[in-house]
Amino acid sequence: MNPIRTLLCVCTAFLAIAVPSRADDNPIRLKTVVIDPGHGGHDAGCISRDKKTYEKNLALDIAKRFAGKIRKSFPDVNVIMTRDDDTYVTLSGRADIANDNHADLFISIHIDAQAGGTNANGFSIHCLGQSSKPGNDLYEKNLDLCKRENSVILLEEDYSTKYQGFDPSDVQSYIFFSLMQNSNLERSLAFADNVLKAMKKGPIVHNRGVWQSPLWVLWRTTMPAVLVECGFISNPQDLAVLRSEKGRDRIAENLLNAFSAYKSRSDSAFPSTNSQENLPRSDEQTKALPSSSVMYGTQVLATGRKMAADDPFFKGYEPISVKGPSLYKYVLGSSSDEMEARKIFNDIHKKFPDSFLVRIEGEKVTRIK
Repeated sequence: MNPIRTLLCVCTAFLAIAVPSRADDNPIRLKTVVIDPGHGGHDAGCISRDKKTYEKNLALDIAKRFAGKIRKSFPDVNVIMTRDDDTYVTLSGRADIANDNHADLFISIHIDAQAGGTNANGFSIHCLGQSSKPGNDLYEKNLDLCKRENSVILLEEDYSTKYQGFDPSDVQSYIFFSLMQNSNLERSLAFADNVLKAMKKGPIVHNRGVWQSPLWVLWRTTMPAVLVECGFISNPQDLAVLRSEKGRDRIAENLLNAFSAYKSRSDSAFPSTNSQENLPRSDEQTKALPSSSVMYGTQVLATGRKMAADDPFFKGYEPISVKGPSLYKYVLGSSSDEMEARKIFNDIHKKFPDSFLVRIEGEKVTRIK
């Protein structure tokens, strides 16, 4: 088949998948967290070189310790696990558990491995998307990890129909992930930063950083979501830590500290900051509407951070901002004519799949169908 036609088929198939969008624009008060121990059952995940240690068991142990610590420290938080024993859960099933329970945060726990080597070590945190850092393109450095984590799809019956033709071994399938935008990316990255800061304290100290990666389970969730690779099962030093009860408990404690920091910010109108470094210069401010005007447009983001009009997030569109009690809502393609705004929406929605039409009157933003 012609490569271009193949790509179009892949993208068309993906865009046909209905992914529910979280339309709640209010600040998140973190009430429900879903913890996802990677792999399980007939899917062992990565295996140590001596064949004695499986990723699925390490991930489950760390996840259960983490869940227990949250329940003890935050009894008001509903903690749900996608699995609490050695059972297999599909990638779609894991996301469905989070979506159906209206989770405010999704955390997937994994262990990394180096193919054919033992030198690679350390932890990393992954959010959905494509890296904006030079040299960190998701089709290059990070593709092996993404292929491995997504490859569990192949263990499912009728996966080609269920996943609309997605092939975890085909680079062209991943091009789709650069065509969409995760509306929860800012919050996901904020939690990822909390995890990074907590995990740097050890017991595995090598920091491989925060990555934006095309991982299916993160795309299917409709809330802030991260995947944490806690260490390398292929590295002798990391493996020694992961095999020790003390090591796994310290990792779980680090995750609790990250969760605590994130919850504190979330519960006080996420993200709240008075830092001047996050404010755009006065000549870069996004436009604000007069209080008496009525406009229509496409809302693409709600955040507590004032953003510059030339921020790359807006993909070249000229945004307007509507300031609420604690959040700025950003609208593209604004017009005083509703029909015109609807026409513009069709183009914007291709680049921001979670966007929706709104009516703006003063500080009131109302979603319209």
